Amino acid sequence: MRKKIIAALILGAVAISLVYAVIRQEEVNSPGSASSDGEVGVIYIEGVIAGGSGSGGLFGSLGGAESIASLLREAARDPDLKAVVIRLNSPGGTPAASQEIEKEIQRLKDSGKKVVASMGDVAASGAYWVAAGADQIVANPGTITGSIGVIMETANLAGLFDKIGIDTETYKSGPYKDMGSSSRPATDGERAIFQSMVDDVYEQFVATVARGRHRDASEIRPLADGRVFTGRQAKELGLVDRLGDFHDAVLLAAELAGIEGEPAVVNLSPKNFWSEFFRGAGVNSFRGSGWFTLPGQYEKVYSLNLR
Repeated sequence: MRKKIIAALILGAVAISLVYAVIRQEEVNSPGSASSDGEVGVIYIEGVIAGGSGSGGLFGSLGGAESIASLLREAARDPDLKAVVIRLNSPGGTPAASQEIEKEIQRLKDSGKKVVASMGDVAASGAYWVAAGADQIVANPGTITGSIGVIMETANLAGLFDKIGIDTETYKSGPYKDMGSSSRPATDGERAIFQSMVDDVYEQFVATVARGRHRDASEIRPLADGRVFTGRQAKELGLVDRLGDFHDAVLLAAELAGIEGEPAVVNLSPKNFWSEFFRGAGVNSFRGSGWFTLPGQYEKVYSLNLR
């Protein structure tokens, strides 16, 4: 029995190695891997966009703003890169993280590189915030995008606490230090503060989209009521520029950068064995809800979300 288990483990390891080798060989032989008069870099943003490095996870990593911003800065310094494609498969993330990435995209453009956003299954909320900074946006007809808006929710568990006999006592330095506490209803003053925060982030979101789409904010607001669109609907509304797949986005980036023929494509994102293995097997990385959390998210029970 023991020999059978060992044999099975060896066969499994060999099978995984063979699949990985095939994946790597496909990358080497993929179109555009040959040298040309310019390279197009690709940066993948997958999963929830949040602050930090985003490293970790057996099957892939989150969209860590610090790691992505670092990749964008490296791309700006690389003289061989003429354009960058930002490949998005994300439901959104925190506002500050999305802003940091979008800001680095602006710096990348200022360095002379062309930037194209390529939307996969979903590029909504904070992911659309990021995409709005690109020179051009390419979406599949069936991509889910948009979700321009902000929402905040608080949980009031006072009724439940009463039923199960839980009493809470709060000692605070100021009247608003326990805003969003789940042990009591929000006051009118707290609701006004929360709403002002929602309104402020919403205006920032709308301004970013308007700037990126070269339109007036008054044209964006009717589309920024939180609804999502298909890629085809977004194209009709002017939220994306072209319909197409990832390869179309690469060719567009090359065209904008003045690269003739099939461009050399360079994957700028860090790789690990398991992320490459599951990407090659057609398994997408982790996806979660696009929550926009406020500072102190572990201290308070409320969160801000762009939808």
